[in-house]
Amino acid sequence: MRARAGDPPRTMAQKILAARSSDPTLAGEMVDIGVDQVVLARAPTRAHAQAVAAGLKKTSVELAIAYDGRCITDAGAVAESPSTTAEMLASGVLVARAGVGFPAPVHLERFASPARLCVTDEPRLAGVGGIGMLTLVVPTTSLARALTQKTVLVRPPVSVQVLLGGRLRPFVCARDVALELLRRGLGDVVRRIEEERGAPVVLEFAGPSARLLSVGERSVMAAMAPQVGAAAALFVSDERTEVFLRDQRRSKAHRALVPDAGAPCEEVVNVDLGAVDPLLLDDEGQVRAVRDLAGRKVTQALLGGDGGVTLRDLFAAAILLKSKRVPSRLDFLLAMPSRQMLEVLAASGALTDLIATGVRLVEPDARVVSGELYCPPRTGVAMRTCDPEPRVTGQRTAVVASAETLAYAVATGEVGDPRSFKRPVRVTVPRALPTDDVLVARRAERVEDGTSAASSRRGHDSTAQAARSKRREGRSLTVSPTQGWRSAQTLELVDVATLSASGWPAGEMSAAAGVAPSVGNGRSSAVAVVCATLDEVRDLAARAHEVARCVRAVLAPYIPGGLVALLSAAGIAAIRLDASAAKGLRGQPTIALPAPSQWPERGTATVTVGATRLPLTWLALGAERTWATGGAALGGVAAVAAAGEAAAGGARGAAPEAVDRASSGVLAVAKSGRATPDR
Repeated sequence: MRARAGDPPRTMAQKILAARSSDPTLAGEMVDIGVDQVVLARAPTRAHAQAVAAGLKKTSVELAIAYDGRCITDAGAVAESPSTTAEMLASGVLVARAGVGFPAPVHLERFASPARLCVTDEPRLAGVGGIGMLTLVVPTTSLARALTQKTVLVRPPVSVQVLLGGRLRPFVCARDVALELLRRGLGDVVRRIEEERGAPVVLEFAGPSARLLSVGERSVMAAMAPQVGAAAALFVSDERTEVFLRDQRRSKAHRALVPDAGAPCEEVVNVDLGAVDPLLLDDEGQVRAVRDLAGRKVTQALLGGDGGVTLRDLFAAAILLKSKRVPSRLDFLLAMPSRQMLEVLAASGALTDLIATGVRLVEPDARVVSGELYCPPRTGVAMRTCDPEPRVTGQRTAVVASAETLAYAVATGEVGDPRSFKRPVRVTVPRALPTDDVLVARRAERVEDGTSAASSRRGHDSTAQAARSKRREGRSLTVSPTQGWRSAQTLELVDVATLSASGWPAGEMSAAAGVAPSVGNGRSSAVAVVCATLDEVRDLAARAHEVARCVRAVLAPYIPGGLVALLSAAGIAAIRLDASAAKGLRGQPTIALPAPSQWPERGTATVTVGATRLPLTWLALGAERTWATGGAALGGVAAVAAAGEAAAGGARGAAPEAVDRASSGVLAVAKSGRATPDR
């Protein structure tokens, strides 16, 4: 994207947003931005149901796609309704079927485009910033608005520039560089700047050595943005990006993207790639040199995942492990990031070498990277190449390392420095890549009655109309209303460990049955959750819709702006407390929060906790405050209303979904006594 005459110097993020906003200066607490791509990965049916309820017929965004992340099902699993898939396709939303791969690498290969804006509900999609696409995580209601109106409300971000110099040494790869940035305290830099500016932070990678990295390596480094609290990460779009798109047969999608000279970056971080050593992220969340853990026995090794390895890394691991055998006590798993990588490895013979080593191929299920499937064993070290889930107290986590470090662990059965292999691997990545997208559904082949969609142009319309009728009868997905924070309230104080021990799924199911949620020791009350770390806040924000029925506020020393929006849209107040306030909360059973009108924007309010008065800051700004008080509607101003009539013939205890589209475009959704789980 080239600057026009008279434009001020802009960062890469400002270029992308200013080109899509009616106000190129990006002034104001929240700005309305045009959207190029919408990616639904964590709760696709929920977002699509809200968009259809708001009147979506066919989306006008450049690309909208829903990823099916559940490959392994059981008898008790909720199956995806064929009518839901057909309705998505009729609405212009592509459907990536189970088995296509993990969303981030698949989207990078087949759909991501430089200098565009993508909104999603999947934080792991930050890796597509390696191609130069700005990817922001937004609430489900904002995704529905993007599908219907092609715009979203976001906070204008500020940027931190990461300048790369030098050249990577043998057995050091992009994963080690990402861990080096974590070790240098990039998270502290992001936190300080966000607290000073009150705006989300975007990491922008540039410098003379950026052109030496492939798009896949850039993606691995960009994927670490959520771990440091950044809203997104961006790499320059240059000739390496153009070559990558040409290999993917998408050369027309290329656009150049570089920051302007003198662009207003808040801080510059310099990294010498030649000074980086093999590193790992231990099970306590600390970045350490590989030699610090040398000799520890490894019992599980997971190669692949959603964004921790490149195609070159997979080839390197296959070469290093050729003629090796997996130790008897070690479980070696391979989760291919994408179907394209699987086909390339199979055609080259590298997959055969890995199978001969003793690897087990596992499905690219989203629960593999979250640890729900193939969880870390209780003894020994569990090592993985994919980015970790947020670390929560009481949960066993795996060690994160590069593919070559993991290959050494598989070859020897223990943690060690991959430079002990001595002879560096030379990898030639094939340029001819399969691009058939066989598992991406682009149109509905058949409708529910089995007739061909091509036989009647009314096929899609009838399918969509039938689905809308089912929702009105209470037999389809319902749009869950937010509780909202409308007045002063006294909340029970709990920490994340207490909330986890009480069981979030149980709380959600009790709410779905019309029973007040039980929070810890059988108590039935609304709670305020005190978080000590960024990972605890990230974990809560990811479950915001599940816990919103009992959680009314989250208190933490640091809550990134992007997570403030996610919590606010679920009706949860995001409140910052300083060190003195955190001490004052210790041992207190409850906290009394004033009414929303008594909290100044960007200012502190005095809150009474026991006999102590503490200064707290409600972090929501502008429209986010409306969302948190029960106005998480597509228009961003008004709200969710309860309906009084039950549908004739509906399920017992269920009220119908009522949709009222006023001239202002505001969505009012009826409360339902029953919640249908989203996949």
